[in-house]
Amino acid sequence: MADQAPVIVWFRRDLRLDDHPALAAAAETGRPIVPLFIHDETVEVLGAAPRYRLGLGLAAFAAALERRGLRLILRRGRALEVLKALVAETGARAVHWTRYYEPAHIARDRQVKSWAAASAIEARSFPGALLHEPTQILTQAGHPYSVFTPFWRRLRQGPVPAPEAVPPLLRPPATWPASDELASWKMDAPMNRGAAILRPHIRPGEAAALERLSTFLEEKLHRYADRRDFPTEEAASGLSDHLAWGEISPRRIWAEAMARKDHDAALDSAAEKFLSELGWRDFAWHLMYHNPTLATENWRKGWEAFPWRRDNEDAARWRRGMTGVPFVDAGMREMYVTGRMHNRVRMVAASYLTKHLLTDWRVGLAWFADCLTDWDPASNALGWQWVAGSGPDAAPYFRIFNPDAQADRFDPERVYCNRFLGEGRDGRGAFSDAYFDAVPRWWNLDRATPYPKPIIEHSAGRARALSAYEHFRGQ
Repeated sequence: MADQAPVIVWFRRDLRLDDHPALAAAAETGRPIVPLFIHDETVEVLGAAPRYRLGLGLAAFAAALERRGLRLILRRGRALEVLKALVAETGARAVHWTRYYEPAHIARDRQVKSWAAASAIEARSFPGALLHEPTQILTQAGHPYSVFTPFWRRLRQGPVPAPEAVPPLLRPPATWPASDELASWKMDAPMNRGAAILRPHIRPGEAAALERLSTFLEEKLHRYADRRDFPTEEAASGLSDHLAWGEISPRRIWAEAMARKDHDAALDSAAEKFLSELGWRDFAWHLMYHNPTLATENWRKGWEAFPWRRDNEDAARWRRGMTGVPFVDAGMREMYVTGRMHNRVRMVAASYLTKHLLTDWRVGLAWFADCLTDWDPASNALGWQWVAGSGPDAAPYFRIFNPDAQADRFDPERVYCNRFLGEGRDGRGAFSDAYFDAVPRWWNLDRATPYPKPIIEHSAGRARALSAYEHFRGQ
């Protein structure tokens, strides 16, 4: 019977029940729902830490579905083949999913829609990953934006759609199709011994995301604008990995922050700064949608001629947190131990690689893609190109962060640096020791390894970078 044919809700980076238009639309049909996650080629290419984080998120989401009487069906293979098989097994006549704007995802989804149209299967994609879809905010001439400020001004002019509530009733099918065991996917395998170090720093799942949002708005929002750049003060929201895996929607965050702002006028400037960071995330995806090579090619024309070095021994020392520059190394080790890196430190570490070490930004982007649990392809691509000077709305190339001055300003007592750098100090902390427990053995690093001298001092690195830029610009 047509009204008994299930709806497959294909989950990807949207592991939540709240504000999930694809799920809500499926529930509104009154038909049974088969939740599905596919381990396809877009999962295969994930770095070690993102894949591990995804596995934890899937476990948390599967448990949340079970509490609502549903099961998360896990299948491995090419998405189109998996969907064909599941439709045949279940008799489903509809597939719903949330749109995601990475180029590989777009190409895959188009194939699925073509097959569905030819097979009389209803294939519907829905918003939910962003505040606004990338095609909704355009210049007056109908073109995409390339500068954040006018993009943000335009976004702020109109209302953000209100988040949708969790559907009150989610109907299971009479018979559940077979599912892989999550453990058989071995999502933690690429982490090797680092998984045990990273695990205490991850709180996966929608419930944790909503709790973290509530705590941030109640206890931290008032100091966000003034203190967010200080890495030891925990003034940021901590929501980046939840956003990356869709355990909370940006529209839910926006709505809750706006409600708090409207309730307390004293929070206006802090809330606006926080909201603008959500806008920056939308801007990154706006750019990637309209420029699909954002993560692989210089956005500014001519920058392929810049004399960046490809991977090199200095970059290897940067990856290992052994540049001899404490603020940079602390950030690189924070990332390896916790899966995160404070945003201010990310900018400094990226600047050091691309400016002081004259290394191609794509080398750094690839390492972040392997190590960050909050890996977001668009935001990170935009961030790297912004720092390097090759991207849209980029910092000028001659803006070169002084890592020592940055530490003086944002870590004056060196609390952050000392938290992650233990060499040569008595009473090393748990974080600094954990780094040596997590790194690959072939790096030949341990607690007795002397802390190195800087690869290059700031003044020399700045002069070299500016000389390279002047030569490049004069060509």
